[in-house]
Amino acid sequence: MNAAKDDATTLDIDGREVRVSHPGKLVFPKPGITKLDLVNYYLAVADGALRGAADRPLVLKRFVKGIDREAFFQKRAPESRPTWIETTTLHYASGSSAEEVVVTDAAALAWVINLGCIDLNPHPVRAWDLDHPDELRVDLDPMPGVDWAQIVDVASVVRDVLTDHGLVGWPKTSGSRGLHINVRIEPRWDYRAVRLAAESLAREVENRAPGLATAHWWKEERGESVFVDFNQNAKDRTVASAYSVRAVPDARVSTPLDWDEVRTRHPKEFTVATVLQRFNERGDVAAGIDAAAGSLDALLALAERLGPTEKAPSTPDGSGRRRSSMPLVEIARAKTKEEAIVGLDAWRSRHPDVVGSLEPADVLVDGMRGASSLWYRVRVNLQHVPEAVRPAQGPLEVDYDPWAGRG
Repeated sequence: MNAAKDDATTLDIDGREVRVSHPGKLVFPKPGITKLDLVNYYLAVADGALRGAADRPLVLKRFVKGIDREAFFQKRAPESRPTWIETTTLHYASGSSAEEVVVTDAAALAWVINLGCIDLNPHPVRAWDLDHPDELRVDLDPMPGVDWAQIVDVASVVRDVLTDHGLVGWPKTSGSRGLHINVRIEPRWDYRAVRLAAESLAREVENRAPGLATAHWWKEERGESVFVDFNQNAKDRTVASAYSVRAVPDARVSTPLDWDEVRTRHPKEFTVATVLQRFNERGDVAAGIDAAAGSLDALLALAERLGPTEKAPSTPDGSGRRRSSMPLVEIARAKTKEEAIVGLDAWRSRHPDVVGSLEPADVLVDGMRGASSLWYRVRVNLQHVPEAVRPAQGPLEVDYDPWAGRG
């Protein structure tokens, strides 16, 4: 390791030089983790991190202004890059395309982290076969008011459904409130079929655990349940992969678990410091995932038995847009989550008689993918508010247009 004059450090990683700019910059102030610490973390767990992200096109989620500011999403590989950084051209459902980075080794992993990436967001396909995913992703996303015990109960049902259909699930904490279950599959099906298989799995989990789990796509219809998010298998979607550090103050890590740990451990236990120790002692507990690729035939047969999902009614204006079955009011559209919450608080202060009737899951705060970053929408479901006192839709408390200035 050599220090450069321009506040940079050069690492020799398996014979390749990787420049780390501003190595002493605090990325996580609370635990005191610097940029170089973060790079060294990924090098220490590279065997596991590469098992989840290697050879896959990667969306670069860059936190160039710190973890307390919104990241921006960069699909295209930087033009200035080492000759040994591999890329592949991915074609999106929108018709556009992008030459994306493909991480293949520890040096490439360190190079990506130096760009300001904190977590890794790979597509579920390999660079040599971009049309056929080799991973089905189950994202257990808890609604507000749902505790970890309920997520664990739903995960157990997911495992049973997978087992009944000849598949093996590998659980990991999401690094936030939820749980991911990754399933290696034979790369024989296109994105549409994989998403259909994931949706059928979600519907079956809901059938077996009514009230605990839901496959309802529309957020306001879920209640206090765990959403089995099948749409993470749609083309263009990415999910933080194994051993990804998440941009939260305690430097929490998306950590693979044994199934017997799912009920006894909690996501807050797994941070950069504890995962380094865990990995040193146990290695990657998901080391067998690549040898467990299964078939989607049984889940696709389940899809035929379940039949198509019921379609929601459309609005009467002829636009074809869905009409919600719930009494929703939109509160804010904001550039940042903080601004969105300020708008929500302003609305609450003007409707104190309504606030007491709201359940936690009635307040819907959604991170919406914009052109290159997230923006935030806030809605309130008035289902628990007496109809006579429900406030009407009014002007937005915050009215941000994420598409302003774009064609």
